[in-house]
Amino acid sequence: MDQKMKRIWLEVGLAVALVVSLSFLGAKMGSEHQKKEAKLELAEAENKSAAEKQDGSAAEEESGGNAEDGSGASDPGAAPAPEAEEVIADGQYPIMGKSSVTVEQMVSYFNSVNLPYPAEQLSKGGADSIETFCQMYYEEAAAEGVRPEVAFVQTMKETGWLQYGGDSSIEQFNFAGLGTTGGGVAGNSYPDVRTGIRAQIQHLKAYATADALAQECVDDRYEYVMKGSAPYVEWLGQKENPGGQGWATAENYGYSIVEMIHSMNQMK
Repeated sequence: MDQKMKRIWLEVGLAVALVVSLSFLGAKMGSEHQKKEAKLELAEAENKSAAEKQDGSAAEEESGGNAEDGSGASDPGAAPAPEAEEVIADGQYPIMGKSSVTVEQMVSYFNSVNLPYPAEQLSKGGADSIETFCQMYYEEAAAEGVRPEVAFVQTMKETGWLQYGGDSSIEQFNFAGLGTTGGGVAGNSYPDVRTGIRAQIQHLKAYATADALAQECVDDRYEYVMKGSAPYVEWLGQKENPGGQGWATAENYGYSIVEMIHSMNQMK
């Protein structure tokens, strides 16, 4: 009897131990399963966050910059940034380049000396008014990249404000003494005003640069110029040119043209 009871109690003990072990094992497995699910949920959340950041970066790049400060987006109502004003060093006024001088300033500069415009003579060459004459200078200079004020003021100097009186006559439409060497030599003649202006501007370009002409050459003396020997107006005078080249032998020839340009720049 005692032995039978011992066996029963032993079996009960084993059963209880088995139940406890299974319960513990089940709890452990459940805990690991929960941890695994938690890790999966965390990974999914991280992936979603990364995707949202990537989409946000792409949208920001497409918009051109930071959405908060608007640094990359252009404001259609904003005023355009002003162009930097060119600084011209003393003694180095370039013959080539863009100009801020207008046709109106050129007209005003001519009118400021109170001398008559020779409409009767120049109308035969296609320039019946000072306005037309100045417009031709502006167009021809722009075509070759020469500053129009340089050519126009040189003409005022060379012709005595279109009054002439030197070796050339107004009917030659030679506005800068091309080919005049003194001693009564009249120099070159041209068929009309525009051609005479073009020849002068091409001659200036020859001194200023070795670049090719943009238009057909009408300057008979173009080939005789050392190309690029006088890039600055001041160097058009042979006495002031470092290489002894230049347009004229008169002292301070180029400097006097620059002074006239500065006066014209004051015109409204």
